[in-house]
Amino acid sequence: MRPHPSRLPIYLLLLLGTALTFGPFYWMIASSFKPQGEIFTATLRLIPSHPTFDHYHSLLAKTGFVRWLLNSIVFALGTTALSLFLSSLAGFAFAKYEFRGKRTLFAIVLASVSIPQFVTIIPVYALMVRLGLINTYWGLILPFSVNAFVIFLMRQYILGIPSELLDAARIDGSSEFGLFHRVIVPVIRPAIGAAGIFVFLTTWNQYLWPLIMMQSNDMMVAPVGLATLSTLYVIEYGQIMAGATLSTLPILAIFLLMQEQFVAGLTSGALKG
Repeated sequence: MRPHPSRLPIYLLLLLGTALTFGPFYWMIASSFKPQGEIFTATLRLIPSHPTFDHYHSLLAKTGFVRWLLNSIVFALGTTALSLFLSSLAGFAFAKYEFRGKRTLFAIVLASVSIPQFVTIIPVYALMVRLGLINTYWGLILPFSVNAFVIFLMRQYILGIPSELLDAARIDGSSEFGLFHRVIVPVIRPAIGAAGIFVFLTTWNQYLWPLIMMQSNDMMVAPVGLATLSTLYVIEYGQIMAGATLSTLPILAIFLLMQEQFVAGLTSGALKG
């Protein structure tokens, strides 16, 4: 079936957008297989003339990249799991419970989104020092364990759940946490999927906070560890490209596992409208 001529500009724009989006990723992957000298050639080569795995071998054998990647996975998964759990509970409370100062507290939560991370780094770091959590996984995870955007998203989803459904579950003897576990969570799975990908990506790309918190080479996360490959005199572009390529694999895995919930979370609002 031929596309209608009037849609041709739209298809061209989509094709251009795809090329601009995928182009840097292809260049990163291709450069990770190029010899070091070929990366700096003036001639544009989309395909490596002499593909090599030397950069991957050097990255895995001569650096702590495997440990850095493991640290990033623990940091991202731990933060995502804790943030989804606590933020979902908070969204449930804001949506279905009445308590003094509810609207004021919710307004404060929303206002916190406008506060840059740089403003809170010093007091949060001082708190982590007092708790003895410097150079630990908990020191990385706890400051990101509640997300204001996720609280807002969960609240909006839970508001659409009839209160009569919750009252019926209470009559059947369900506890309040049982309501959340058996009634709320199955309904808001699309929101959990969308929020999970958002939190995971945000956490995975964190650089400044892990740079401050982690004081040993073994506790670095991948973005910080890869930055150490760029020094004043030597920049290991091949290893950096190889590390960046490997660092995208967990992101792809998370998206493939949760893509169904992610798409449902993006489209459910339109379907309700």
